[in-house]
Amino acid sequence: MKKVLLHACCTICAAYPVRLLREVGYEPVVYFYNPNIYPEIEHKRRLQELILYSEKENFELYFEELKSDDFDKIAKGYEKEPEKGKRCEKCFYLRLGKAAQKAKELSINYFTTTLTISPHKVTKQIFEAGSRVSKETGIEFLPFDFKKKDGFKITQQIAKENNMYKQIYCGCKYSIREVKQQLD
Repeated sequence: MKKVLLHACCTICAAYPVRLLREVGYEPVVYFYNPNIYPEIEHKRRLQELILYSEKENFELYFEELKSDDFDKIAKGYEKEPEKGKRCEKCFYLRLGKAAQKAKELSINYFTTTLTISPHKVTKQIFEAGSRVSKETGIEFLPFDFKKKDGFKITQQIAKENNMYKQIYCGCKYSIREVKQQLD
């Protein structure tokens, strides 16, 4: 099987993409780089769950410790942007750029991301960031829209069956602010 580096934001979002990639002939190597996740305890919780799932489902996992300065630099000036705005575009580009770098480091020719499983993300923004990074790095971006063909529903079912931790916000301090405002 051809290896593909799969950028993952959390275990729930990775569950179905790992399965699907294997079904279509790829061996996913999962990469957790998410400097946007806030607070640090949330980052640790998502990473620990992904480590456990990688052991259960037998896939390689690489991860970076939290480097919130990386996110803060690209978010500066975009703090008031809504979800799906310019801040998200910059965040996708940052994370996919690191994923492509990791793929290159590991001699993997392809990369993709679990971000497209979410109905709360703009797939076009993700694909544009992936395409841009691909041109810059020479690592081929595979534009999988994992929410297609009930992908989001399937990943939610896998999460339920495995009693996975389910967060209620994207991950960054700005998205948690929006969720808090909605709950008030």
